[in-house]
Amino acid sequence: MDKLVIEGGVPLTGGIDISGSKNAALPILFSCILLSESCTINNVPNLRDIHTTIRLLNMLGCSCFYEEHCVHVQPGALVPEAPYDLVRTMRASVLCLGPLLSRLGKARVALPGGCAIGARPVDQHLKGLELMGASFQLEGGYILGHCRRLKGTHVSFDMPTVGGTENLLMAASLAEGETVLENAAREPEIVDLANFLCACGANITGHGTSVIRIQGVTSLHHAQYAVMPDRIEAGTFIVAAGITGGELLLRNCPFHELEAVVRKLRSMGMEISATPVGVLARCTGPMRATDVRTQPFPGFPTDMQAQIMALMCLAEGASVVEESIFENRFMHVLELMRMGAQIKVSGHTAMVRGVRQLTGAPVMASDLRASASLVLAGLAARGVTDVRRIYHLDRGYEQIEHKLTAVGARIRRVQE
Repeated sequence: MDKLVIEGGVPLTGGIDISGSKNAALPILFSCILLSESCTINNVPNLRDIHTTIRLLNMLGCSCFYEEHCVHVQPGALVPEAPYDLVRTMRASVLCLGPLLSRLGKARVALPGGCAIGARPVDQHLKGLELMGASFQLEGGYILGHCRRLKGTHVSFDMPTVGGTENLLMAASLAEGETVLENAAREPEIVDLANFLCACGANITGHGTSVIRIQGVTSLHHAQYAVMPDRIEAGTFIVAAGITGGELLLRNCPFHELEAVVRKLRSMGMEISATPVGVLARCTGPMRATDVRTQPFPGFPTDMQAQIMALMCLAEGASVVEESIFENRFMHVLELMRMGAQIKVSGHTAMVRGVRQLTGAPVMASDLRASASLVLAGLAARGVTDVRRIYHLDRGYEQIEHKLTAVGARIRRVQE
């Protein structure tokens, strides 16, 4: 098992290329189940979850392979079963449910288990698909779905759900008639999925708003499409500039999709501006405390909560973080406290009182974004920080140690 060893205290300076978005690429890849012709998807990050998805798609009969940030897909004879051995490693695997039902009228998909940051149930996925004509039963840890043909309907989500919106958006693209998704999630990754489906011939309007309309078509055709850049990776590197007192130029950075993050970081004292060659992020003075409440897009993303908390640990004053999306997303707090952070947690709220200095320590990552917060803290800390269990980090950050080394960080990957 690998770990990252970080010698902190170096201001980061230079340029970083932002990779394609994992959270956009995964649903786009699963939507290829709907296609009747080949397609090429560009700007796909080289990550563990991507390769797990490719393995699953090949098992489902959708032939595809990865080559230099491109995935080439060739539809074939589909198989309706997504086995537990793959689904258990990646919750996004449940996104094959809607496309399989839409293409085959049946699906057998392993029920995803819980995860470190919360339960993330799939009930909204199933309720929406039932309204479209599917029936489900649970058997031996699998979701068994059947339908003659999915039919357009009106679905009102109980709350905005990214995965539920994506699953129904894909399923409705080949359904009979019009489907209206109300109280739909508005995340940019959903917009990217809809844009890909439209490039393949789908008839979708309203994506990016809370009401999405999908007029079903009979088939989807060939397309070549580039995945959007990763707004969470970009936000993480902006925080890296701030926490180290450095200056970074982020190329291929989705600036407008980061508006809520940029607004908070500016309130803490960072200078962030869009330029013709990328987004320039720098810190020229002490950080100030702020308050954050995570919300669905366009609010502050839960996937940036752990990273901004690392910055709050060194800000002047007391900051308050309220986590409203996931119930267990403060698991990085105890590890930050091992490095000298002053944090008190009460329920879904954490109070962070800034300290003058963090100190390097051995820390353990509990999930993807917690891993990123510990790396950020290690970059700023005095001494050496060992970040262990970084397989979480490899799920969402492409070669993060190489990107950070190129801008001056003293960081290396070693085998434990």
